[in-house]
Amino acid sequence: MTKMNHVTETHENNVKWPKDVGILAIEVYIPVMYVDQEELERYDNVSTGKYTIGLGQKRMTFCNDREDIHSLCLTVTKNLLERYNIKPEEIGRLEVGTETIIDKSKSVKTVLMQLFPDNNDMEGIDTTNACYGGTAALFNALNWVESSAWDKRYALVVCADIAVYAKGTARPTGGAGAIAMLVGPEAPLVVERGVRSSYMTHAYDFYKPDMLSEYPVVDGPLSIKCYFSALDKCYNRYKEKASKTNVKRVESMYDFNGILFHCPYSKLVQKSVARLYYNDYLKKSDEEKRAIPDVPDVTLEESYFNKDIEKIFLSASKDIFSTRTEPSLWLAKQVGNMYTPSLYGGLVSYLLNTETENLFGARLGLFSYGSGLASSFFSIKITDDRTYKLRNLVSSLTPLKKRLEGRCKVSPEEFEKILLTREEMSHTVPWVPKSSTQNFYPGTYYLVEIDSKHRRIYNRIHETLN
Repeated sequence: MTKMNHVTETHENNVKWPKDVGILAIEVYIPVMYVDQEELERYDNVSTGKYTIGLGQKRMTFCNDREDIHSLCLTVTKNLLERYNIKPEEIGRLEVGTETIIDKSKSVKTVLMQLFPDNNDMEGIDTTNACYGGTAALFNALNWVESSAWDKRYALVVCADIAVYAKGTARPTGGAGAIAMLVGPEAPLVVERGVRSSYMTHAYDFYKPDMLSEYPVVDGPLSIKCYFSALDKCYNRYKEKASKTNVKRVESMYDFNGILFHCPYSKLVQKSVARLYYNDYLKKSDEEKRAIPDVPDVTLEESYFNKDIEKIFLSASKDIFSTRTEPSLWLAKQVGNMYTPSLYGGLVSYLLNTETENLFGARLGLFSYGSGLASSFFSIKITDDRTYKLRNLVSSLTPLKKRLEGRCKVSPEEFEKILLTREEMSHTVPWVPKSSTQNFYPGTYYLVEIDSKHRRIYNRIHETLN
């Protein structure tokens, strides 16, 4: 990376901010093992297409007992520093977003400090609220760069989780992965200022009260209702804020080149696009509404599970879904729900599946959701500066497709055995992992042991990173 020259912008009341603060670089780590969703359908003895069509999923990544939240974060952080030639002392803030908690006191961020032995003047810590923690971490990093506390160094955001469920209907919606983002000024992916909207409230839609288990308690119907309700509120608040700022006025979904979502499973994202289309429809005049006939006249509350509304607007939004959102679902379909990195996996997918020439100047709308609940809608403006920055960012992500194709497929039977081993691992010390690291990617950190005091030791596969 080149040095920042700290160009500033002057705004109202003579307030100066660094120019174009946003995402400078992205690194992705996906564990090497996956289970095929079609095979899982047969193994679980469910109807054909329940996971592949009903959920819209193809493969699901998971971890054996050689990997945990620490190893995932160590891997993605070290790989980003190496790939972009970032010196450890160039990082001034490190934020971690995760809901994979293995210690009630010690943060993941402190574990990552092993990678910064000569740089202990570094702000930031872990943020936890279901799948939303990564977005909170990103916002914290952006706020720091734009604040009086900024010391001209980069911020680094790490989002990682291992999503696993007890055997049953929710298990196919798991996944695992880690994404790291370098934040600073003069970025190719600029997070637009002054238009972020949020919706926070109390709900028991998904939570993890058992500290000895990785498995959550899930109220599926309530979780879907909470997700759609949060989406409605955040989207409309974003449009209100955009109308009062210098950001381009947003009147409908068509004012975004891409619309990206937190993705528990791909089918929910398709329904979310339909949901936004319905929100836009409600703002139209009576004359404009006639273009979509036979829409039931119901309250917003009643609309969440109205099958007629869902069917009408899934059809009406089909084109906008295929052009503005479906390109962002590639990673989610191949990996599953990564929790905190999920939305940013959508961003990576969109960048990789859109011609670079079509990215310049594009505006992306992003919806982040975490159960419990916390949610936000914000936008990224891709710079129209046709220099090396955007091309280099996209080019650095390109090997991801090859890595995913080279993963190791595991049978559903073996997948279930591995999860049983992880259950045992979650409450047993000392622990020496039983799984092999033979197929792990170069640069991967792995767990060596957990000692009798619950202290975890890691090592790294030292080969050339590609």
